[in-house]
Amino acid sequence: MPQHTAANAQPGQDTGLNGADSLVATLVESGVEVCFANPGTSEMHFVSALDRIPGIRPVLCLFEGVATGAADGYARMTGKPACTLLHLGPGFANGMANLHNARKGQSPVINIVGDHATYHERYNAPLTSNVTAFAEAISHWVARPRSARAVAADAARAVRAARIAPGQVATLILPADTAWLPAERPAPALAVPAPASVSQTAIDAAAKALASGKTAILLRGAVLHGEGLDAAGRICAKTGSTLFCDTFTPRMRSGAGSPVVERLPYRGKGVLARLNDFDRILLVGAQPPVSFFAYPGQEGWLTPPHCDILTLSQPDEDGNGALLALAEAIDAPSHAPTVQLDPPALPGDGPLTAEAALRIVAALLPENAIVADEGITSTLPYANLLSQAAPHDYLALTGGSIGGILPLSTGAAVAAPDRKVVCLEGDGSAMYTLQALWTQARENLDVVTVLYANRSYAVLNQELKLVRAASKGDKALSLLDLQDPSLDWVKLAEGMGVPAVRTETTQAFADALRAALKATGPRLIEAVI
Repeated sequence: MPQHTAANAQPGQDTGLNGADSLVATLVESGVEVCFANPGTSEMHFVSALDRIPGIRPVLCLFEGVATGAADGYARMTGKPACTLLHLGPGFANGMANLHNARKGQSPVINIVGDHATYHERYNAPLTSNVTAFAEAISHWVARPRSARAVAADAARAVRAARIAPGQVATLILPADTAWLPAERPAPALAVPAPASVSQTAIDAAAKALASGKTAILLRGAVLHGEGLDAAGRICAKTGSTLFCDTFTPRMRSGAGSPVVERLPYRGKGVLARLNDFDRILLVGAQPPVSFFAYPGQEGWLTPPHCDILTLSQPDEDGNGALLALAEAIDAPSHAPTVQLDPPALPGDGPLTAEAALRIVAALLPENAIVADEGITSTLPYANLLSQAAPHDYLALTGGSIGGILPLSTGAAVAAPDRKVVCLEGDGSAMYTLQALWTQARENLDVVTVLYANRSYAVLNQELKLVRAASKGDKALSLLDLQDPSLDWVKLAEGMGVPAVRTETTQAFADALRAALKATGPRLIEAVI
């Protein structure tokens, strides 16, 4: 076996700082405060550096998809990136589904992915893979330093890349020897370019368009929870326009005290019918609506033919500033009507239904809560019940890759420890990433999970008909059914260290939710519907 200088070098030899030390120190210098980690052998020097270099909170996740989903939730609530720590190509691949959701949600995320030592690649060891190809498939920015002395500079570039508006996925692949060999020093934080300003031409065109006809203003991104949201409400008060957001928007300020923002329907026919009333769509950080899937005989482009499309701001532009400028240009009032606090009444006692469960959540929701929603068929039809609830932030599944919300709520709770997180989750989706419950228990995160147990992939029963593949055969239906055996979510949650209760009536659910909201730390309520 040939000998290699790199192989014989001792970690940190001839210096007090190795590549992993310089990486962690650079991340700290660049404002990274949390690492959601599922490490392996190749990442041990990074793990060790966390003890030597103060400033990063490590959060262990028992599956890589939990780590990446938690980083997404953290980013949505803070506007800044956490980092993940993943183990080689297979570990990164395990986390890709929720990185897809993060990318679609425009969340800033930094992935640190360990790899084999540079000199070990030639041997095609069992875990050898094309990590760069995996990373490039889902990341906006990828780097793989070949020297320990290059690690710090690449780390600073990774943070900057992640923070470029509206938010990007950056992946730094760290060969093991670049982590243990001597490095020089951390790199300073790099300046991040501000979002581009919207041109006066775009503002003038929008102002002119708003002067006539009916306009639907479609919002996405930071404008849905920033100062631009109030400006958008003022614009509507002046012009009679209507505010909309995508069905699955990354984050939205909602409930009492917010302007009225209508979510577009999920199904394409519903979108076309709703937008048919308007002469134009004004896009603010959004794209024109399209259907989630192609369906035989149905339109996928969801802007009615008579409806003009006008763009005020692109996703990478300053939408908040654009809305403030537009409000000034049309002389909008200084204040506009907002939603009044009027939560729904509690339902009478009886068998628990999906509608009754969300009605109870809306009635009991505490002020300034964070609602993370992946209930799909159990919540989408009744989402308006939350519109007049107490003020809250609403987070949705952005990329359609189910299994995102348990991790997302975990990251949101790390980001906002003083706020109650209410997670609305379906039983089929939850099985993808139920390990997130263990992390919630270990970190004592203040998350209440409402687990809708309908014992099926209910949305796929609808899809089977919509794609004209309807079947009443046992084989097809068996692939959409979660019974025989039924999942026991009380036992599953308690096995992860999360106290849980099963409810089958509205009164039992309301009592359980009240108790969970008063408690501190994670709780799970199985809502059998």
